[in-house]
Amino acid sequence: MHSRRYILMAFIVMLIVTFSCTLLPSHGSIPNPQASVVVSQDWQTEFNLTARKLSDRGEARYFILTPGFQTILESGNARLIVTVLDETRLINGITTRVVEEREEKNGNLYEISRNFYTMDLETGDAFYFGEEVDFYENDVIIGHKGEWLAYEGKNQPGMIMPGNPVLGMKYYQELAPGAAMDRAEVIDLSYTFMTPAGEFKNCLVTRESSKIEPAIEQKTYCPGIGLVQDQSLLLTSYGYQGK
Repeated sequence: MHSRRYILMAFIVMLIVTFSCTLLPSHGSIPNPQASVVVSQDWQTEFNLTARKLSDRGEARYFILTPGFQTILESGNARLIVTVLDETRLINGITTRVVEEREEKNGNLYEISRNFYTMDLETGDAFYFGEEVDFYENDVIIGHKGEWLAYEGKNQPGMIMPGNPVLGMKYYQELAPGAAMDRAEVIDLSYTFMTPAGEFKNCLVTRESSKIEPAIEQKTYCPGIGLVQDQSLLLTSYGYQGK
């Protein structure tokens, strides 16, 4: 009689354990509502430009390449003015748009760079073909560190901004060995960011580094504007000049 009772109790315990295991996930398998799809890949260096129809103007979600568009970012005594110029530069048979970046520190001119970009209007991908750089001290040019041009030597165009970024994607923005090897990794696609120019939603955040320099920077790009944060620099105004 007792043996039957023990057998029955053991059977009931086994059923409870089995039923519990079917309801409770194993350790580490509980779904994370914050998890997002991540692309695992090496740093992208090939962008198949020969098969693309490139334009020297256009607008994508996070990158504006239309003449007259300007953004201003400021922090303390530093100021960065980015202007899409009504000017082009022919590089290896490809017409690129000139975008000027003018940086001031303590009210004095520190750097002017002329950047050369194109855009694939089908995908929105924007590409970087190099830059001319002038560093200033007391309004006198003292150097050109970091300047490069695609197709000179081993230099190749990089991607400055993907038209449809995916969380985790990694790409080279500059491909000029020994001169400029900046690269970016997408770390957020739904960031809400507050600036002196307003609050913006669904912003793209990148972690940017270099293969030849140790510094790591975080930048934020927002829809319909582009760059709104570069380290401590924050967007203070944006729009088309004269409007």
